[in-house]
Amino acid sequence: MFSSRPAGLASLQKRRASARQSQESPPGTRDEASFQQSAARTSCSVRQHLAFTLASAALLMLLYSLLRLALLIYNREQIGAASAATLAEAFFNGSRFDLRLVVYICAPLVLAVLSRRAMRARTPLRVWLISSASLTLFLGMLELDFYREFHQRLNDLVFQYLKEDPRTVLSMLWHGFPVFRYLLAWFLATLALGWMFKRLDLLTRSPAGTGRGEGGRWPIRVLAFSLCLAFTVLVARGTLRQGPPLKWGDAFTTDSMFANRLGLNGTLSLADALRNRLSDRRDNLWKAEMADGEALRTVRQMLLTGADRLVDGDRAPVRRDYRPSPGGTLPVRNVVVILMESFAGHYVGALGAPGGITPNFDRLAGEGLLFTRFFSNGTHTHQGMFATMACFPNLPGFEYLMETPEGGHRFSGLPQLLGARGYDSLYVYNGDFAWDNQSGFFGSQGMKNFIGRNDFVDPVFSDPTWGVSDQDMFDRAAQELERRSEDGKPFYALLQTLSNHTPYALPEHLPMAPVSGFGELDQRLTAMRYSDWALGRFFDRVRHAPYFEDTLFVVVGDHGFGSREQLTELDLLRFNVPLLLIGPGVREKFGARRDIVGTQVDVVPTIMGRLGGEVRHQCWGRDLLAQPAGSPGFGVIKPSGGDRSVALVSGDRVLVQPPGRAAKVYRYRLGSDPASLPLAEVPDEALLKRQLGAFLQAATASLLDDTAGADDGGTER
Repeated sequence: MFSSRPAGLASLQKRRASARQSQESPPGTRDEASFQQSAARTSCSVRQHLAFTLASAALLMLLYSLLRLALLIYNREQIGAASAATLAEAFFNGSRFDLRLVVYICAPLVLAVLSRRAMRARTPLRVWLISSASLTLFLGMLELDFYREFHQRLNDLVFQYLKEDPRTVLSMLWHGFPVFRYLLAWFLATLALGWMFKRLDLLTRSPAGTGRGEGGRWPIRVLAFSLCLAFTVLVARGTLRQGPPLKWGDAFTTDSMFANRLGLNGTLSLADALRNRLSDRRDNLWKAEMADGEALRTVRQMLLTGADRLVDGDRAPVRRDYRPSPGGTLPVRNVVVILMESFAGHYVGALGAPGGITPNFDRLAGEGLLFTRFFSNGTHTHQGMFATMACFPNLPGFEYLMETPEGGHRFSGLPQLLGARGYDSLYVYNGDFAWDNQSGFFGSQGMKNFIGRNDFVDPVFSDPTWGVSDQDMFDRAAQELERRSEDGKPFYALLQTLSNHTPYALPEHLPMAPVSGFGELDQRLTAMRYSDWALGRFFDRVRHAPYFEDTLFVVVGDHGFGSREQLTELDLLRFNVPLLLIGPGVREKFGARRDIVGTQVDVVPTIMGRLGGEVRHQCWGRDLLAQPAGSPGFGVIKPSGGDRSVALVSGDRVLVQPPGRAAKVYRYRLGSDPASLPLAEVPDEALLKRQLGAFLQAATASLLDDTAGADDGGTER
């Protein structure tokens, strides 16, 4: 009768000691210790572990559905005419991709079925779930602004930016986006996810000793694992069809490009981009679909005219001697190319856009020749650089050409062709020439003189991310051009703007009225208007310079940017840019406007045609002002970010060829009311596809075989 008192007293003392220890411990330590004690007093059967796995999968599915909803709301201006049923279809398609990701994340939980200890000691599994959910949540938050900027889910552009100067990239993000708020929201959401997974852990356990079989006998565990494995493989495939598993094209089931992309999963698309980046780059190249001879014949028919004489046809695909008609030349001596950052044709007043975004360009268009159906070859600045100045196209597998070994070839660009004629060279840029390997690429092409952000003294404004303002760049360019004109040598120059780029840092006191009434685009269009103001100011200044009357000025956008209207799955408006030629006799001889289709690879041959004299080159474009009357023209374009889709634009039609899917032909309309209409019957569709394939196949082969220059090995004759 006395033995019970000491036992009771000991129990009481133990509880008091435990209470004191709990009070002395930090709150987070108490919670975790309490959880560990609770877990230690519980067991976990196979059924309960599977319940935990399913509950965790359901939580992840909820997370990804909410992220898709956030992407929809954040980019709601892209909805356009998409109906509720279309958006519901996008969410259904998205759930299939989300399930694939959930299966990958839950794979360790499925493997844990084989081990009693792993099922009971779930701490490593919870850490894995929380880490995976937190990472994918971070990517989902990142994708909100990524999609707004590029109209694409996460892709290879992420890795390309990370590959560049980290300081510049971080500065761009910090000054362009609410980074602190995003990080705080991500941190709080991660804490919430950790709490929810912990609760699921406790709710799917039973008191110790009550679990049926305490984890089950091994035959039961093997059977459960086998069934789970079969189920996860089926879900990971994402489809019941025979053949390949779920592909990105399976999300493209509607006529709304926004809804189709909404049905993808950004984490999976980023993983695909990483896999492609780590694989042999040649795996991403355009695959030959026709005999080499047929491809050569087709591409020569596309590019060569009566004024061209093919040379070295057995070694190079389109190397030729071009002698422009004397009636097509101009009394010009110098060439100035102005590459305007993000100068989207869809917002240029001279091309029909409302809002008065580009009053100065519109005024200048009244002095020169404006091309109304002109497109960039890619959707990133570096693609606009090498296409415009080196007249080589943007190809699958080579969209970062300036940074690859093949970028060291001597192309038939302005630095090569005009350098051979004794021209002085100049490249003036707001930023750092190390970005995109500009100094290395253009230096190897023959450009001699570079003026970048570190060469400006007391600029009016300097963006902490990219460099000086467009006003400063143009002012310095005007000084340098006048100095070179006094030297007596002919010159060519590349002037590149940068203010119209994220984070759109502009002088505090703007010299023009900011843009309003365009919603989320107000800030971007204000930067575009500022660049337009700086352009007009530059021309007002150089108009009185002695060299102005014998200089050909070429103003062209490097690429466009996303708008509310998305023409075709390639988002054609992101490629539409203006091309304007200003020089003595341009308007009088060639008129005010041309509707022929052209791309940036046509700039060099068009310039050389105005200078006159025979020139040997291997440009993958044509002299746009030497084509037969009524010619629709053509252009091959490709988006950046690792997207292997390509398109051929001809006249008012565009053939879009996504990888692994059937091509589509659309009739498109630009201007104030842009639209695209898929065509059901296209009699010449086979010809358009053959031309697109031949162009890409021959250009890729010339790059790989080092026969893309004006002469073998890239030396001018």
